[in-house]
Amino acid sequence: MAIVAFLFIVDFPELSTNSFGLKFLNEKEAAFVVARIEKDRHDAIPEPFRLGNYLKNALDMKVWGFAALFGLTTTNTYAIAYFLPIILNDGMGFNIAASECLIAPPYVLAAIVMFTFAVLGDKYHLRSPFILFNGCLCLIGLPLLGFASNVGVRYFGVFLATTACNANVPCVLTWQANNIRGQWKRALCSATLVGAGGIGGIIGSTVFRSEDKPAYHPGIITCMLASALIVVITLALDFKFYRANKRADAGGKPIEGLRGFKYTY
Repeated sequence: MAIVAFLFIVDFPELSTNSFGLKFLNEKEAAFVVARIEKDRHDAIPEPFRLGNYLKNALDMKVWGFAALFGLTTTNTYAIAYFLPIILNDGMGFNIAASECLIAPPYVLAAIVMFTFAVLGDKYHLRSPFILFNGCLCLIGLPLLGFASNVGVRYFGVFLATTACNANVPCVLTWQANNIRGQWKRALCSATLVGAGGIGGIIGSTVFRSEDKPAYHPGIITCMLASALIVVITLALDFKFYRANKRADAGGKPIEGLRGFKYTY
């Protein structure tokens, strides 16, 4: 698969017209894409790699803020993906076949919400309000799932929690991408996100223990804490970005070393 990917994955925009004969973009289209990137963040062409400069980017706290957001998000997504059939079976009393079928509808709703947020986010140039909405929605759905007595209400909580945590994945990824500039800094930030996402997967795969059935309250509480931290970290980053944008507008220190670059909320 790696060999196939090496041959067929299209290169960066400035090199895409020479991607092994795959004319994904013509010269005019490639120039347009590069011009858009240059206008937005002036980093279409990567600087030479220097290990010291690459690692220096780790001193920027927002890199770790985005990593934390993604790790907390995947904690919820993996926990629900791995254990929802078990919760439906042991916790709500559905048989195995019904449990396997009932996990599908919440993911259909999650896909619809995910695409809706993508359209609205691009239209209004906003990211964090959707992350905050998803975090709050998880804090509504998870208690319903974990602590309500009526099975119908609990299953409604499944819809809310599943939709919120899965729709949050692209929201976090795009918010990070909008606010990091420089090819190597973006590479480091992508690595920290992927790593934190893996850690979140490890946590999510262990929080619902067999000894906690049928209510699985410790796992529910863990996911609720992750959702609450998503809200807190998002608000903290928004405050940081607001102050930085205000300082830049007043003629102060440029954001990300580029005059005219503004953070996206």
